[in-house]
Amino acid sequence: MSEIPAVVADCDRTFAAVQRLVDAVQPDQWTAPTPCTDWDVRQLLNHVANGNVVFAGVADRTRPSGPVSPEERAVDRLGDDPAAGFRATGARMHEAFLTPGFLDGTVDTPMLGEQPGTTVVHMRINELLIHGWDLARAIGRQPDLPEDLAEGALILWRTRLADRPREGMPFGIPEPVANDAPAIDRLAAFLGRKP
Repeated sequence: MSEIPAVVADCDRTFAAVQRLVDAVQPDQWTAPTPCTDWDVRQLLNHVANGNVVFAGVADRTRPSGPVSPEERAVDRLGDDPAAGFRATGARMHEAFLTPGFLDGTVDTPMLGEQPGTTVVHMRINELLIHGWDLARAIGRQPDLPEDLAEGALILWRTRLADRPREGMPFGIPEPVANDAPAIDRLAAFLGRKP
């Protein structure tokens, strides 16, 4: 078996941390509110699961190019066993990210046009980190997400957003947070969550 590329291993590590949180969701918590005020826990996780499948299709080129349709967003990826359904989307994403040529080439993404494969993987890491934090808050658990990757994501978002206005973006204005707070809390605060 060949060695897994570092960026895919980082994504696997992030997914595994989120999966541990998913596995901890109690039956009465699937409808609990989340920091993403439009979504309860199940809707939040289905959003992430859909993203996993969409970007798997981007990586292995099985998804037609173009934006994500409302019908695609509405697919229930979690099914009767949400934890197992979520796990299956992670396995699908992992396999797709190992598609020969994907990491070394570019692919057509639904929102950002042509992007390097490694950028696509980092996009999923970032999404898993922030929505993993959302999930942890919703179910009353510690996030326990990879601090090194959260620190890297924070640097990326500070560079990408800088002083750009956030109207129309899925982020709020930065919230105050202690400088010595965990990286995942500082990331969440920078993206408009209240840590």
